[in-house]
Amino acid sequence: MGYSVGQVAEYAGVTVRTLHHYDKTGLLSPGGRSPAGYRLYDDADLARLQQILFYRELGFPLDEIAAIMADPAARALDHLRERHRRLNAEIGRLRRLVEVAERAMEVQETGVRLSPEERFEVFGDVSFDLSYATDAHLKWGAGEGYRQAMARAAAHTEEDWRRLMAEAASWRGRLLDAYDADTAHDSGPAMDLAEEHRRHVERWFTPCPPETHCRIADDYVEDARAFALVVPAPQQRPGLARFLREAVHANARRGTHPR
Repeated sequence: MGYSVGQVAEYAGVTVRTLHHYDKTGLLSPGGRSPAGYRLYDDADLARLQQILFYRELGFPLDEIAAIMADPAARALDHLRERHRRLNAEIGRLRRLVEVAERAMEVQETGVRLSPEERFEVFGDVSFDLSYATDAHLKWGAGEGYRQAMARAAAHTEEDWRRLMAEAASWRGRLLDAYDADTAHDSGPAMDLAEEHRRHVERWFTPCPPETHCRIADDYVEDARAFALVVPAPQQRPGLARFLREAVHANARRGTHPR
């Protein structure tokens, strides 16, 4: 029995375009074809797709996944150990950023103005993120949306942050899949991803009408520090920030944003 590309996409929770991309690159080519020439996947293909999605969930780039699966003698365990090390390092970095964000919010909300020397003493060597927090305050601080976002962020519980980050990670994986598959920025899937991001901002931080969302997306292209808050540097691709910005603007032009 064979499974159509639509069935496999539904079973696995991926897009048909992603499966076509995997086929085009040789990462996952279906085992058969229907009489009409349509792709048909067998059980072995589904098992391979499961492995691919497992590695993708761990953050492996597609070319590294292909190398692991193409060589039967590949030391998958060595790759997993290295990924485990990187994930632990990323967890440590994120925990540190949470502390920096909390301290930055305290500084901004209490109105304390620190000299560069005092900032270094308070925040250690994490000047990159603090500098963006300060610049963002200067750029957006006069707006009600920014104040509301900061207040809601400060009120989030540990469980809220866990859910927020899981939601963001799921969206980010699908954004990367869309970009890797050469999805057009003004296509339905790309605009749907942009709309999902807009709703994420509204759900967790502040009302985000399309015009505000466009300004946020513009910042992703203009300031690498802003985009790093959405897609960490190790996962970024050249042109990805611009792709997201164009998708956001296309979604704003679409004009249908149901609440």
